[in-house]
Amino acid sequence: MKIINTEYLKSIETIGGVDGPKSEMEKLWIYNGLDAMVTSEIFHVIEPSLTDVTRRTYEFSKELQGPVMEMRVRGVRIDIKQRDKLIATFEGKIAGIEAALNEYLREVYDVPKFNWRSPAQAKHIFYTVLGIHPIFKDGKITTDRTALEKLQSYFHARPIINSVLACRDLAKKVGVLRSEIDADGRIRTNYNIAGTSTGRFSSSFTDFGTGTNLQNIEEQLRRIFIADPGMKFAQLDASQGDSRCVGAIEWNLFRDGTYLDACESGDLHTAVSRMAWSDLQWTGDIRRDRELAEQPFYRQHTYRHMAKVLGHGTNYLGSPGTMEEHTKIDADVIKKFQAAYFKGFPAHIRWHSQTATTLRRDGYLISLLGRKRYFLGRLADHSTLREAVAYDPQGSCSDILNNGMLQIWKANLVQLLMQIHDAILVQYPEEQEDEIIPHLRKLILYPVPLQYDRVLEIPYEIKTGWNWSNWSNNNPNGLKKYNAAGDGRARIEET
Repeated sequence: MKIINTEYLKSIETIGGVDGPKSEMEKLWIYNGLDAMVTSEIFHVIEPSLTDVTRRTYEFSKELQGPVMEMRVRGVRIDIKQRDKLIATFEGKIAGIEAALNEYLREVYDVPKFNWRSPAQAKHIFYTVLGIHPIFKDGKITTDRTALEKLQSYFHARPIINSVLACRDLAKKVGVLRSEIDADGRIRTNYNIAGTSTGRFSSSFTDFGTGTNLQNIEEQLRRIFIADPGMKFAQLDASQGDSRCVGAIEWNLFRDGTYLDACESGDLHTAVSRMAWSDLQWTGDIRRDRELAEQPFYRQHTYRHMAKVLGHGTNYLGSPGTMEEHTKIDADVIKKFQAAYFKGFPAHIRWHSQTATTLRRDGYLISLLGRKRYFLGRLADHSTLREAVAYDPQGSCSDILNNGMLQIWKANLVQLLMQIHDAILVQYPEEQEDEIIPHLRKLILYPVPLQYDRVLEIPYEIKTGWNWSNWSNNNPNGLKKYNAAGDGRARIEET
């Protein structure tokens, strides 16, 4: 079937007469017209093919346009002084590391000067000066982070590697902080409702080239995001959303509630520790058992930390080798954990197997929330299976959050500011906090009926404050867990 009229595909330069458009503005008019008309033609072909399942997803995506547009237009206020202070701090650290690194290379290897920003110079230092066998990626010699982490096994390379990685990390922070802020002192992002195959939003710089992806801002940089005068932030963060969805899937498939029960116990990671290391002297009291789970297990890692870090990766078919790269925990230790983990939660293996069977048979999956996805890769490949296993929990958790966000937006009690994958950030008149927060706690909940008369309900932790970073003695305006008895804080003007 012919979807697009080829007339629309003519070069913009040849539309509007022999000489083409007279101005850049005219080109933009034509481009906009083509954009709208081609999209319309495609819609009228695709729309009749929607099923009851896919139409629900389509209608939900249309509903999300309202809150998404509002967040895009509103943006978030930035504390310019705090931003500049952070930039100066990070650049000072870079300069100090850079000076020490150059002195070290000069004294030890007679290298006059090394620019750590230069990939060519990095290759020369590690593979020529230090004489290390090169690491390749896609057929080319590389000194990316993965390569440098592998090179840390060479003792004589560690001081240089640590310095280079530290400078790169700091430079990345500076790059984020230097993202262009709009003239009104606010930073904005461009949310894409259909930006991923799971249903999660993606974000990027705005249509005007300002802003950045605000969904991956690390904690250390969040202090520069501040509430408007007279307003206060509330962050609503889903508690173990992906894990609860895994448990819900296993309940629906096998009527096995072991993992969902662990999620709903109040402390998933302690509950996982109890299942994975059953030989410890567990008491059945979650608080006392958490103390046991905080005992050292491997190097600096406790049982509970291992359950948290390794459990999530294991849910999504993480292999010991791959997880070793990310966690720096020996593969043999990971193998032992996974053996105990699957013994405690055997439904995980059944779920992985069921997903593989459905994938090969149908080529698509339908999530808990009714989102249908076709998988276009080789259905028998392990990489495709990993995508399929992660699809339902991640996509369902996102859909649950976005349904709650939509309910909050429709209630018109607060101003939506950001959607951060598993959380949303809003602001509200601070004097109305104790009236508004209880409403938000109810509105964000989106119960999902399961099989066998059970309901999945993801709880949310709510923190409030005047900037987006967590509270500390050095950050008195930061986010602090909401207390119905009152915050007891007042906004402090920072210098």
